[in-house]
Amino acid sequence: MDRRTFLGAAASLAVPSVSAQSELWGTPVIDIHLHMRRDLRQSQQQDVDANFAHINGCGVQKAVLLARSDATDRVKAVQAKFPGRFVWSAATDVTKPEAEQSLRAAVNAGAIALGELKAHVAADGPELRRMYSLAAELNIPILVHFQEVPHFEGEGTFSTGFKNFAAILKAYPKTKFVGHADAFWANVDAKYANESAYPSGPITRRGVTDKLLGDYPNLFGDLSANSGNNALSRDPEFTGDFLKRHQDKLIFGSDCGCSDGNGSGLGQPNNPAAARLAGKCVARATLTLLKSSTTPAVFKKLVWENAHKTYRISV
Repeated sequence: MDRRTFLGAAASLAVPSVSAQSELWGTPVIDIHLHMRRDLRQSQQQDVDANFAHINGCGVQKAVLLARSDATDRVKAVQAKFPGRFVWSAATDVTKPEAEQSLRAAVNAGAIALGELKAHVAADGPELRRMYSLAAELNIPILVHFQEVPHFEGEGTFSTGFKNFAAILKAYPKTKFVGHADAFWANVDAKYANESAYPSGPITRRGVTDKLLGDYPNLFGDLSANSGNNALSRDPEFTGDFLKRHQDKLIFGSDCGCSDGNGSGLGQPNNPAAARLAGKCVARATLTLLKSSTTPAVFKKLVWENAHKTYRISV
């Protein structure tokens, strides 16, 4: 038996109980932003195991797998091997005319949310408006990637115009939006002007994101990735009050690409601007930050309770 096969077999046997995982963070944790793993060099079974290896490694009990709308069979294979540990959210190319049809099919097959939707379109454009309406009709959350500054040459921007997103929140009051990525989190700072993907330094209060979370009951925040971690770590005096103020609106996610939940590989692949998290598990880094920045009761809301309420997941 070679090393990769041995590790895969070991991971499949080492399925800790909920109570065992709760010991690491003091409460069970759900990660709402775990991209479906796929390594074409591996066997199908190892492909399945790779998704579990991350949550097992970082002490997470359950995860929302982000997968393409046509990945139903792969998702079901993961769910079958690790029952009760994974639910899923479906994404597709929103610029395609068949986008609604493919997402409906995924929801009928068990997807509990839409997203991550990441496209080179305006946040208030017709492509995403169709998705907002669909999410309201299906009564499920929709996760949107907002990015105004490219991470590297040629990448482009995604769901642009977040500073004006209040109009969308007003227009789609029955849609449950989950905001994510650079523009969403950089805009906790009132002085942010799309000058960088990950600004640093003290935060000027009453930024767009802060106001929208407070003013609109249909907006929630996904704390994942370098973007969420950066916003929470750049100004500790801001962070505690922000978490307390929006304790019912913020949800833990990792968007971590490391292979084992301990930092092996790349935590933020294809994102050279996120070098600060090199060699780290984003899930572990953000959970540690959250735990040290708030009370145990608020921490439990952020990492467990809010996800179940927002995504309507049975405990």
